[in-house]
Amino acid sequence: MKRRSFLTTAAAGSVFSVFLPKYILAAGKDDLLKSKLAGGVFYTADSPGRWSKKVNSHLPKIVSLSGGKKIKVVTTHPVSGFKHYIVKHIVLDKNFDFMAEHMFDPLKEKTPQSEFDIAGYKGVLYVMSVCNKHDTWINSFEIK
Repeated sequence: MKRRSFLTTAAAGSVFSVFLPKYILAAGKDDLLKSKLAGGVFYTADSPGRWSKKVNSHLPKIVSLSGGKKIKVVTTHPVSGFKHYIVKHIVLDKNFDFMAEHMFDPLKEKTPQSEFDIAGYKGVLYVMSVCNKHDTWINSFEIK
């Protein structure tokens, strides 16, 4: 049963991560983090919606590494096996095009953190952290 639940969650997260950003952007990409969907369909620090007490443990934190050639993404979320965990981190460019993702195995990874190579990229990055219970959280980071 755990495997079926995992596969269902992973599939739903994948579909969500591919189609939602393009749907949101139909209204204008500059307003993504302040759109009407923030706090309802996805969550941000400013629009945590029903999960207002979950911001610190679900919002992805982004740190520049190697002089801007890599980023490290950390979600300070506890891992409770398949019962409650961060499913994946997703990185999108300034146009909300997919750049990279890292899926987590809660039986092997006890801390939801990932590193991504972004050498040569300039501009805003959007990072999504997907929780199997508390939905998708989005944060942005400027690469100069």
